[in-house]
Amino acid sequence: MISIRQRKGIQTTEVSEDYTAQEENVKLEDKLPSSCTNRRLWKILSFTVGGTVALCIGLLTSVYLATLHENDLWFSNIKEVEREISFRTECGLYYSYYKQMLQAPTLMQGFRGLIYDNKTESMRTINLLQRMNIYQEVFLSILYRVLPIQKYIEPVYFYIYTLFGLQAIYVTALYITSWLLSGTWLSGLLAAFWYVTNRIDTTRVEFTIPLRENWALPFFAIQIAAITYFLRPNLQPLSQRLTLLAIFISTFLFSLTWQFNQFMMLMQALVLFILDSLDMLPAMKVTWLYGIQLTGLLLVCMLQFFNSMILGSLLISFNLSVLIARKLQKILNLKSDEHIFKFLKAKFGFGATRDFDANLYLCEEAFGLLPFNTFERLSDTLLFYAYIFVLSITVIAALAVAFRNLSDSANQQSMCKMGKYTIGLKPDTAYNLIHTILFGFLALSTMRMKYLWTSHMCVFASFGLCSPEIWELLLKLIHLYNPKRICIMRYSIPILILLYLCYKFWPGMMDELSELREFYDPDTVELMNWINANTPGKAVFAGSMQLLAGVKLCTGRTLTNHPHYEDNSLRERTKAVYQIYAKRAPEEVHALLRSFGTDYVILEDSICYERRHRRGCRLRDLLDVANGHMMDGPGENDPDLKLAGHPRFCEEIKKNLPSYTAYFTRVFQNKTFHVYKLSRNK
Repeated sequence: MISIRQRKGIQTTEVSEDYTAQEENVKLEDKLPSSCTNRRLWKILSFTVGGTVALCIGLLTSVYLATLHENDLWFSNIKEVEREISFRTECGLYYSYYKQMLQAPTLMQGFRGLIYDNKTESMRTINLLQRMNIYQEVFLSILYRVLPIQKYIEPVYFYIYTLFGLQAIYVTALYITSWLLSGTWLSGLLAAFWYVTNRIDTTRVEFTIPLRENWALPFFAIQIAAITYFLRPNLQPLSQRLTLLAIFISTFLFSLTWQFNQFMMLMQALVLFILDSLDMLPAMKVTWLYGIQLTGLLLVCMLQFFNSMILGSLLISFNLSVLIARKLQKILNLKSDEHIFKFLKAKFGFGATRDFDANLYLCEEAFGLLPFNTFERLSDTLLFYAYIFVLSITVIAALAVAFRNLSDSANQQSMCKMGKYTIGLKPDTAYNLIHTILFGFLALSTMRMKYLWTSHMCVFASFGLCSPEIWELLLKLIHLYNPKRICIMRYSIPILILLYLCYKFWPGMMDELSELREFYDPDTVELMNWINANTPGKAVFAGSMQLLAGVKLCTGRTLTNHPHYEDNSLRERTKAVYQIYAKRAPEEVHALLRSFGTDYVILEDSICYERRHRRGCRLRDLLDVANGHMMDGPGENDPDLKLAGHPRFCEEIKKNLPSYTAYFTRVFQNKTFHVYKLSRNK
């Protein structure tokens, strides 16, 4: 098992006229100078200072996270095999393709090896560029090979520093979005501080570096910032074209780098649909955004050799249906993502399931409900309180605007002329409001998706505290409205929160940076070294998905299965391989493994005798239920489950009984792993 130890020794509704007047009241840079020239100089100074702070805070965040990673693992000192093992589960699988491209004699051979890959899944040739989102590894490996940097930086550092560099872009994009919404860069600074002080809940890049979301979310943040700017009224034609280009590029890169892009963008499309239906966004701009989503996804589909999961996505059907009079429905008989719908059906109580794949997700903490202690951590930094405060006021404003827009148009015009409607909601604010609500529901239902929500919480809460519109609405409600009070509130409260964050969290961050530990997993290191030294290069290995990703990266051996679970045939194969932890006869297990060309099988005690999950969620329990067998241990079983006719394979094989040794020979053993070689004869 991997562990960490101490080191030894060393309209939008179209914007109303009264809103234009309000805007002049609230911009500090328009209030301080008395002349037009001074105003222009003040704006230039504010932009320069704010931009410099944005770049600095982004770079500092990147360095901070990279330092935590180094301090946690002592990455610069451990062996290469230990570095590779530290890329856990699917992370190791993705990094292996970067390594594979670097080791190829030529770029074309490396590229061809990815298109016609026969080592990731035994007895099967697959197109990795079609199946997986690994273009980023391809691009990075090409860069490393063509740039004159090999003498100065190791491949692994070039890879991880790129990811940490993307974090700088991520934080800068969050900063800019908040700045655009509020009109002051102080809001962006507060958003960045909240992102860092809530690091546990906003990112996990320092310990899951190659994860697809760490590539994708920075581009998603850029897209949101660009859309926020695009939804501003009265953009110059050149600014609008450049912003549309930025939206398209960021949408394309986001879609290219994460397999779950279609589900995130579907929610984004729903945001646009809701606001468009309520006349809170300009129709033409919404059409542009739908078109960009569709174009970006189809381009990714082409690059992924017409991946069926993308072609049959709900996003394409939804956007086409909206763009073509909401009448087109696209129905394809696909199975690539059916496990997701089975999971969602069971998760939200639409019937229990014995489906192995769905239960595998249901029993993982990352796919469970968002834990309550998340809100305790977010409250410690005052983020959650500020977020609820801003959310409540903007929801009230949105409901008022929606009611106005849905009311009789003649009535609306007369009421506006009478001045009875003073509540306005800018299109960019409305977009970010619905965005945060929908992604909030997603995060509450599935913990793994909280990183989409929590980073946007930082943006939304900081914008609201620095927004003149929010304070104006609040002060009018309590009959304390005064332009000077607005100015005081929007600057004093964020500054006080920043001082509080520095006072409370700076010492802890310094302690965290001074805590030195190192990577320690001798059993896995011993296993990988043994495989490299004692097995043929073309040997096929079976085992758990998580471990086999490491086997692929560290040894280059062929696998029977792997953690990229977005393929129906792979899921069926994984379930068959996992019978090594079920109650099956040795000859049955041998036949199943040999059907995939398996030469060696790795058994893990941590899975065979698992205690991490509760009864019913242990891997052996999921297999028993799927096989119609009663689960082990005290507790109830469904009445139709039966006693198995054989003992558990992973336990019984260790007794070296003749019925097992006829098919399996133990060739390696340590405290964690047992490796068996399969006999060729039946």
